[in-house]
Amino acid sequence: MSDPTNGITYSDAGVDIDAGNALVERIKPAAKRTNRAGVMAGLGGFGGLFDLKAAGFDDPVLVAATDGVGTKLRIAIDTGNVDGVGIDLVAMCVNDLICQGAEPLFFLDYFATGKLELDQAARIIEGIALGCARSNCALIGGETAEMPGMYPKGDFDLAGFAVGAMERGAELPKGIAEGDVLLGLASDGVHSNGYSLVRAIVDMSGLGWEDACPWAKGTLGAALLTPTRLYVRPVLAALQAGGIHGLAHITGGGLTENLPRVLPEGLSAEVDLGAWELPPVFRWLAATGGMSEAELLKTFNAGIGMVVVVRAENKEAVSGALHNAGETVIELGRIAQGPSEVRYNGALL
Repeated sequence: MSDPTNGITYSDAGVDIDAGNALVERIKPAAKRTNRAGVMAGLGGFGGLFDLKAAGFDDPVLVAATDGVGTKLRIAIDTGNVDGVGIDLVAMCVNDLICQGAEPLFFLDYFATGKLELDQAARIIEGIALGCARSNCALIGGETAEMPGMYPKGDFDLAGFAVGAMERGAELPKGIAEGDVLLGLASDGVHSNGYSLVRAIVDMSGLGWEDACPWAKGTLGAALLTPTRLYVRPVLAALQAGGIHGLAHITGGGLTENLPRVLPEGLSAEVDLGAWELPPVFRWLAATGGMSEAELLKTFNAGIGMVVVVRAENKEAVSGALHNAGETVIELGRIAQGPSEVRYNGALL
């Protein structure tokens, strides 16, 4: 093969293959820490292999989910605080999987940027690995795409893909009936939805990301970058207690839009807004933005990150399992006859 001395290289075009290889080597130890039963091959190949029988399944049904972090990434980019957004990415996918009754098994990420910055990328992917480890979900592959001209300097985007499994017949929601109890699991803040509105409200306030947070210690940016809570291990433990008929991950659309996703025709969710205290971050957002209660409940999780629909006679056992796993459990209301919607009682603001 000829070797022209003045020919252009891929590096000249803005893509550094050596930097990509260096990133893979740097993150291998973090990915290795996520190994679990069933992993056959990890990073480096053309695909990741997973053995369902080795993971303990007899007659499995696969469940897949994909998601991103949204415009919360803008705050991470602007502040340089990128360590937690990988956890957000994992949480948005695996929290959805468990709502179907599935145990998350493995995860793949897609990281895209205009110019690969090794330290930034490694911190992000190490956060992804941490989220996977906390969910007993193996990080078995991914893609790092360096695309000059597609993203401004320092910008990046993330997408995640999770696959889980359950034994045939264990799918959720199933069996939701009048009289079932709604148990809310507390969120860790705004999680990863509604950040276009969050950023608009911060602009209205005149504050910057490095200014003191009005409701907590530290900076405003750091407070708003609190990672999404991972509910996988507590919910899997609660499923063993029996009687869970449905699970709703409270993401974009809030309680108003997400609870109806698990309701069968002819049944409503009655929610008592006096059952929990609205966390300070949401009080600040509502007050600063002049938000109505209805808008708040339709945009944010309002302090409830997951709702468990449980048979009334199993309420104590399920609540106990969740509490023992570290969750704050709030009895929100009941399932009742009516259209498939959420009916609110009382006031939150």
